[in-house]
Amino acid sequence: MAKHKASDTVIQLENKFYVSTNSSYADNSIKILNHSDTFGIFDRWGDITPYGEAVQGIYHKGTRYISESEFNLNGDRPLLLSSAIKEDNEIFSVDLTNESFPEMDGRPAIPKGVIHIMRNKFIRDGRLYETIGFRNFGNTAYAFDASLNFHSDFRDIFEIRGMRREKRGEIFEIRHVGNDKLRIRYRGLDGIERITTIHLRNAPDSWEGQTSAVFLLSLAPEQRFILEYSFTFTSNKNENSIYSYEKAKKKMEEELTVSRKEFAHIYTSNEQFNQWVNRSHSDLLSLMASTPDGRYPYAGVPWYNTAFGRDGIITALETLWVAPDIARDVLLFLAKNQATEINSFSDSQPGKILHEMREGEMVETKEIPFKKYYGSVDATPLFIMLAGAYYQRTADLETIQSIWKNILAALDWMERYGDYDKDGFIEYHKSEHGLVNHGWKDSLDSISYADGSLAVHPIAVCEVQAYAYQAKLNASMLAAVLEDKELSTKLRDEAHRLKQQFHESFWDDEMGTYALALDGNKKQCRVLASNAGHCLFAGIADHQVAERIVKNLLKDDMFSGWGIRTLSTREKRFNPMSYHNGSVWAHDVAMITYGFARYGFRKEAMQLTAALFDASLFIEQQRIPELFCGFQRRHGEGPTAYPVACSPQSWSVGAVFLMLEACLHMEINAPQRKVVFRRPLLPDFMDTILITDFRLNNERVSFELHRYKDGIGLDVKENSTEWEIVLVK
Repeated sequence: MAKHKASDTVIQLENKFYVSTNSSYADNSIKILNHSDTFGIFDRWGDITPYGEAVQGIYHKGTRYISESEFNLNGDRPLLLSSAIKEDNEIFSVDLTNESFPEMDGRPAIPKGVIHIMRNKFIRDGRLYETIGFRNFGNTAYAFDASLNFHSDFRDIFEIRGMRREKRGEIFEIRHVGNDKLRIRYRGLDGIERITTIHLRNAPDSWEGQTSAVFLLSLAPEQRFILEYSFTFTSNKNENSIYSYEKAKKKMEEELTVSRKEFAHIYTSNEQFNQWVNRSHSDLLSLMASTPDGRYPYAGVPWYNTAFGRDGIITALETLWVAPDIARDVLLFLAKNQATEINSFSDSQPGKILHEMREGEMVETKEIPFKKYYGSVDATPLFIMLAGAYYQRTADLETIQSIWKNILAALDWMERYGDYDKDGFIEYHKSEHGLVNHGWKDSLDSISYADGSLAVHPIAVCEVQAYAYQAKLNASMLAAVLEDKELSTKLRDEAHRLKQQFHESFWDDEMGTYALALDGNKKQCRVLASNAGHCLFAGIADHQVAERIVKNLLKDDMFSGWGIRTLSTREKRFNPMSYHNGSVWAHDVAMITYGFARYGFRKEAMQLTAALFDASLFIEQQRIPELFCGFQRRHGEGPTAYPVACSPQSWSVGAVFLMLEACLHMEINAPQRKVVFRRPLLPDFMDTILITDFRLNNERVSFELHRYKDGIGLDVKENSTEWEIVLVK
């Protein structure tokens, strides 16, 4: 038997918050529906089965409320014809038919494939609605049983992710309420009662046991019949009014119509690229959640279906040019949930911006610290970056004034708590109860030295200094708008000093890039990683070294053919199947693409855009997941899936919009009412791009860019505004 070192045990304990690969659902047979705090993971039949992927279920606010839901004919599973999530991401549709059934109990035999079954289901407002339609295509009447079996286990999402609990609450009631309703009640260790209620619009003919509803159906030739039911998920309260399927569907369609108007519409000459854009748009709308503090893009299904500060901010930055309201809502939500006290359990300090916010039994019992958790070092400067970018995009001074005190508090956090040792850089310490690393690469082993050993805390990662630089510049601009000239000058001067100091401390001439981080002794972590690309994104990199950074990122050890790896293949800790040490993340690639364009490396930005687009063509529905493995691109094959990647995931579906912005090299200056395209380029696979319903304050414009032999041309189709829209060649 192999022996385990003590250090292995430490790593296991410190790694307890990360998703176990045993909970993999990297399988094309999985279908996902999601809306706000609720999501479902089904098999292709539309079922949730005990013999399927362990992660299957319907989850609400961090708890699995449905762990089994099976539909059968005469006790057997029907034959699958096809299944798909509709293009707008709202309805899961399944076509089934019957196996052949022998004559039984006086019923005539049923030939295979004469009963068509159509299942349609969707999730909205903490409920799942489903109809199951039957039609007899035979020439005689047929009788059969249709059954629905249900079960709830009320497991916390962190249990599904792989965390073990010594004890948990109990299911204390499974009860029929009348003949058409089943209620399952669970009391957690937190004292909260969680309730699953199954509402059957058609009362069953009988119940087998407590949880299996049986319907005796008889259909004449061409006769149709529809079963309808819904689930509701509540805690410590009775459910609200239940809509019929059709009424709930109509309400959903009306809400989607309103939500779609938030986005500019993008059409290109490449239909496959259009599909990628449309899929990303639909996925992002499905992740937008209405919370007590406003709308917010949840991070991703299944593991991160909740508000994450960093993820929400980056998603808002990616989509700012096409959907500025997302940025406004993100700013307001995070301002409302900004930390006001020092608390080591939640890693909070006054002025710090939220890392994540969760519900569920394990956060309520403090088995995990994520009820409101602040263990992220970059969300705070990113919050200030977003505020400045939002003002430049919209000139919405009212919103900026409403959160100005929060921006000042965030700046104060950067100076008082972020710069722990007053050396000018923002560092983080290993948490006592939470995460080990606090940058976007927050897994245990993501920050290391060239020899592969893990870095000593406190750690200053390079991209956070870049965010801090841009945050100070943006805050300086906002202070000037608010006529605080003294603060504006102070922040601008601090930004310039930081840029100079950063280059002196982080640049490594031998590597030709910025070091991944400085450790607690100010020793460089001399590791080639994608983080340096974020220094281009946020503008802290010296122009004189930008070309070397770009060339390094595009060498074979960093560029996989699908995108930029998080870590070079030459590094000790490289593993293409790891979470942060060699994988490819879409948002990372998109931010680097924007950085390339920012420093004038436009063709290189097109190269990355084309690579991620090519990757999308091999992925079901062109839904780019949270990450994929960093293996080198192989001819005729797509990227290798990472087994527990979230999909959909907000900053991944937002990537296409940021890449397009990089291609167009668009500068929107709302205070001056001006839009400038500076030497835009289009990828080789695209000749035209048409943008309609593009919002400039309360007005909308439309424009088209064309590829010509000598460059790109701009045609303003519609502009009833006083804005100037120009192309600089």
